[in-house]
Amino acid sequence: MDNFTFYAPTYFAFGKGSEKLTGKLVKRFGGSKVLLHYGGGSVKRNGIFDAVVASLDEAKIPFIELGGVKPNPRSGLVYEGIKLCKKKKVDFILAVGGGSVIDSAKAIAAGAIYDGDFWDYYSGKEVVKALPVATVLTIAAAGSEGSPHSVITNEDGMRKRAAEGEGLRPVFSIMNPEFTCTLDSYQTACGITDIMAHVCERYFTNTKDVETTDRLCEGILKAMITESPKVIKNLRDYQARANIMWAGMIAHNDICGADRKQDWSSHRIEHELSGLYDVAHGAGLAVIVPAWMKFVMKHDVNRFAQFAVRVWDCDMNFADPEVTALEGIERFRNFLKSIGMPSKFKELGAKEKDIPTLVKKLGVTENKKLGSFVKLGPEEVTAIYRLAA
Repeated sequence: MDNFTFYAPTYFAFGKGSEKLTGKLVKRFGGSKVLLHYGGGSVKRNGIFDAVVASLDEAKIPFIELGGVKPNPRSGLVYEGIKLCKKKKVDFILAVGGGSVIDSAKAIAAGAIYDGDFWDYYSGKEVVKALPVATVLTIAAAGSEGSPHSVITNEDGMRKRAAEGEGLRPVFSIMNPEFTCTLDSYQTACGITDIMAHVCERYFTNTKDVETTDRLCEGILKAMITESPKVIKNLRDYQARANIMWAGMIAHNDICGADRKQDWSSHRIEHELSGLYDVAHGAGLAVIVPAWMKFVMKHDVNRFAQFAVRVWDCDMNFADPEVTALEGIERFRNFLKSIGMPSKFKELGAKEKDIPTLVKKLGVTENKKLGSFVKLGPEEVTAIYRLAA
């Protein structure tokens, strides 16, 4: 195990009716004027928005609305939100939605108290301070409700980049699984894929002797394998939704990866896909992660064999562990297909001829490689895209 510090102070209110606590919690965490940030009209059509507003009104907390967040959230709306916060002297950001809304809210929170361009934070600057951010979660996927991370697409070149820092971790998150019951099967499966990918980015590590967190990772993956078919069969299965929602938070608040070197190359490679083609992040991961696994597997066959045996119940081939490792990757790919996810470029509308563009946008060079499990330069990233094509 590596030395580590772990501090995750987000307050979680989980379960039916938890949205009624929103106003009290905003007040508890110091909010007196709120930017209420959300996406399209779905939160207004399904009653979630009204429930949150009722709670804010009951606590006598004034708010300003800013809707319009799109999947793969855009920099333009972030700039608009920052300007609005400064003009109206907002001191608290409340995100009502999924990962895209929360990521956009975090970017606004960081930029609202910063004199420079918020994009500095998405170019490597750590976010130490930001306005307090809280969430009312409506999609189980990104884990942004408990993480110190945010991803934004810059409309200048459609560059999709991440920022991180403890200033971005939400002060509280409302998690009512009922809010996810209106999602269709495709959105649900995209979220499931994202959750599993967050675990895999931590699981495949060169750090040794991490049995405790290995077992945490494996447990989350096993839970997803059990609960996912239930929710795809019955989209209103509350208990399955609840398990998936909590798994999404645990998968990305970093408790599963605090003691190890993490990879994150699959996410970076996928970001260019969803940035260029505007596809759902989870769908892009379903195509990229198995391709990455196949490409890097020989670096540590035993870890992939462990993944196959412990997560996918494969029989261990002691004479040839590579056979077991490959079987585990194939079972993962088939599982994603079984819940309706794509497995190839063409299913995303992506084109093999654009691979050089994707690699260029990613910005990897022989001197600036990607990942930690296996260092990836332009040639290796190209090979992974081609496996995915």
